[in-house]
Amino acid sequence: MRAAAIPASALAWLGRHGTQGFALSILLGLALPQFSAAARPVLPVTIFCFTAVVFLRLDLGVTAGLLRRPAKLLAACLWLIAAPALVIGAALGLAGRESLDPGIVLGLAIMGAAPPIMSSPAVAILYGFEPSLIIASVILTTIASPIVSPVLVEWLAGAAVPLDRAALMLRLLVFIGGGMAVASVLRLWLGLPRIRAMKASLDGFGVLMYFVFAVAAMDGVTAAALAQPRLVLFVLACVFGVSAIGLAATWLCLRLLPGPERFMVGYGSGQRNMGLLVAALGAGVSPATFLFFALAQFPIYLLPWLLRRVAARIGQEVPPSAADDR
Repeated sequence: MRAAAIPASALAWLGRHGTQGFALSILLGLALPQFSAAARPVLPVTIFCFTAVVFLRLDLGVTAGLLRRPAKLLAACLWLIAAPALVIGAALGLAGRESLDPGIVLGLAIMGAAPPIMSSPAVAILYGFEPSLIIASVILTTIASPIVSPVLVEWLAGAAVPLDRAALMLRLLVFIGGGMAVASVLRLWLGLPRIRAMKASLDGFGVLMYFVFAVAAMDGVTAAALAQPRLVLFVLACVFGVSAIGLAATWLCLRLLPGPERFMVGYGSGQRNMGLLVAALGAGVSPATFLFFALAQFPIYLLPWLLRRVAARIGQEVPPSAADDR
C-alpha cells in the first residue's frame, strides 16, 4: 500500500501546482529539443488519455441536471462552436487565403474548427470554479466534433487546402469513441465514489500528460524560431489574438452567465483542442501546419498561470447565493 501511495502522492502534488506546471511544461519542452522528435509519436496517446480522463470524470447527475434546463448549456455549446470559426473565418476573409502559406491556412482552420481544449475543466477546477457547465460543454462539443469539425475545416480552409472530409470524420469517430469506451470501462470498474476520491491524482496525471505533450509538440519549434523568426512571431500573434478575442467577446456577449462560467466559456473559445484534429489528420499535416499547432500551445500552457489573478478576482465577486445555486 505504501509503495502505491508514493506515485499517488506525487501526482497529487503535481495537481496542486497545476497552473505553474502548465507554464513550466512548455518551457521544458523548448529546453529539451533533443527529446521532442522522439516524443512526437506519443502525441496521439496523450490526446487519447485527455479524452478518456475527461469522460471518466464526467458527473452524469450534474450533466443530466443541465440537460433538463438546456438553454444555458445549448448557448455555451453553440458559442464554443461558432464564435472561434466566425472570428477566424472573418480574419481569413480579410487577409485573403491566397496571401498565406496553405499550411498556415490549414492551421488557422483547424484552430477554428476544433472543440475546446480538454484541459478547460481542469483549469476551472484549479481556479476553484464550479466546472459543471464547462465539463458538459466540452463533452458535448467533443462528441459532436467528428461531424462538425471536418465541415468547419473545409469551410475555413477553402479550396486551397484539399481535405478528405469523410476520412477525417471516421478517424475522429474512432478516436473519440475509443476514449469514451475506455472511460466507460474504468467507471464501471472503479465506481464514481472512488473516481471522486482520486481527484488530486487525476489532476496530477493531467499535468504529467501535458508535460509529455509539450515536449512532443515543441518538435522543431526552436529551430523554426531561429530560421523563420517573423513567421513564428506572426503565428504567436494569431494564436494569442484568438485567445484574447474569444475571452473578451464571451465576457461582453454572454452576460447572462455567472462570472466564473462566462470566464471559462471564454477561455474555451480561445483554447482549442487542435491536437485532436492533428492526430486524426496524421501524415496529412504539413510542417507549417504542425508549427502552427505547436505555437498554438503557448497560450494553452501560459494563460492558466497568467490569468490566475483575474480568475481569483472573478471568483471573489460571485455572491454567496449564486454559489449556492450552482
